[in-house]
Amino acid sequence: MSQPKNTATDQSKIMEKIVSLAKRKGFVYQSSEIYGGLNGCWDYGPLGVEMLNNLKRQWWKSMTYRENIEGIDASILMHPRVWEASGHVENFTDPMVDCKGCKSRYRLDVLFEDMSVKRKKEALREIEPGKFEGQIKDELVIEEFAKRVATDADAAKMVAVLSCPNCGNKGTFTEARKFNLMFKTFVGPVEDSSAVVFLRPETAQGIFVNFLNVQSAGRLKIPFGIAQIGKAFRNEINTKNFLFRTREFEQMEMQFFVKPGTDDEQFEYWRSERMKWFVGLGMKAEKLQWHQHPKDKLAHYAKDAYDIEYQFPFGWGEIEGVHNRTDFDLSRHEQYSGKSLKYFDEVTKEKFTPFVIETSAGASRSFMAFLVDAYSEEEAPSAEGVMETRVVLKLHPKLAPTKVAIFPLVNRDGMPEMATKIEADLRQHFRVFYDDSGAVGRRYRRQDEAGTPFCVTVDSQSLQDQTVTVRERDSMKQDRIAAAALRSYIAERLM
Repeated sequence: MSQPKNTATDQSKIMEKIVSLAKRKGFVYQSSEIYGGLNGCWDYGPLGVEMLNNLKRQWWKSMTYRENIEGIDASILMHPRVWEASGHVENFTDPMVDCKGCKSRYRLDVLFEDMSVKRKKEALREIEPGKFEGQIKDELVIEEFAKRVATDADAAKMVAVLSCPNCGNKGTFTEARKFNLMFKTFVGPVEDSSAVVFLRPETAQGIFVNFLNVQSAGRLKIPFGIAQIGKAFRNEINTKNFLFRTREFEQMEMQFFVKPGTDDEQFEYWRSERMKWFVGLGMKAEKLQWHQHPKDKLAHYAKDAYDIEYQFPFGWGEIEGVHNRTDFDLSRHEQYSGKSLKYFDEVTKEKFTPFVIETSAGASRSFMAFLVDAYSEEEAPSAEGVMETRVVLKLHPKLAPTKVAIFPLVNRDGMPEMATKIEADLRQHFRVFYDDSGAVGRRYRRQDEAGTPFCVTVDSQSLQDQTVTVRERDSMKQDRIAAAALRSYIAERLM
């Protein structure tokens, strides 16, 4: 039995190891890497796309395999008025500045975060913790920034002057300016203001504008939900921490429409459901926490909001938000479109605008959290009995990209033929991998790194009695079972 390795490895080193493993094993690659890469964009390799699809499949089943939630797939491009109604044109901005010395570009809230961590003890007046989190108005951030680039002696005595995290120069920044995070493009042959559309920065609006379409087609009664998985795009000023903050990502969102007055109860129900989902797929409960948005920093549409945060090597980070959006979205789209988006209750004869309880998970961030959570280094004996470091991804079998690896012990005496036959049978039901190269111990280690939960070995005894050895990834325990029972044996353990 392996023993956990007593590591005191620096957290940044752990992240570097995970990123390196992700590339080496085919989970994630830097986009356009042969051209130097494109910052904030990533490609999912053979194992990565399989794991991501497994993750999305589990979310989709948990949401839409219910009697009162339906799914849609809305267009990425939408009418520009959608984004005016949602508030994105006016409010989806970040203040940014450039360092005049090294030309580095920063979001102001990130710049303040960097200072509060790196220079907290030096600062003559500490920055109030959390001051720039949430939905604080850009103007207040810009106002605070103006104070902290003061250069005269009197001001410097009162205020800790900001320095560039990259080059260290103090106060050498351009004036702060607002920057809208939506990507623009054009519809049609003429590139002028009348042809401007946006790549959607979130998937939720596609659900809201289809509220009546789905309700009518499905003859749905309140409460009911609409779910969607899809790409979203944000022109982030700074991308960082691997898949955590990127310019192109996937969201898994469900908007649950409820009668006003029942929203608090539904909000708590979905908070419970969403936390159970992560834990149910193997994520360590002690690595998860709730963060409630302070009342004075809620989004303009929200009555209440919580984030599910995961403890990454770089700190706590949001992987899902659960929000009470009130009737803001449907009311705004009704106002801007001129179309009624009210719900009529046939029983009570009431007509009202539903409240919305939103669950919004990042597929990309969740993928990263599960990858980080599964990464483990252990001391385990090699085939020769020597203790060595075993790197293993302890992914839940439902998320693991490959379910079964099949090995002939040696490439002779009929073992490859039997192993190939087993592979052909299992491949109809699971994603399998065939490996006949190198010592079996090395083959086990390769599959451990890929997160494969089961390895099947065909040996000389297999030729005599039609049994095989099944080795389980986490415990490394080996069972001898009949080859004919393999399919049911594995299927039971993938439930």
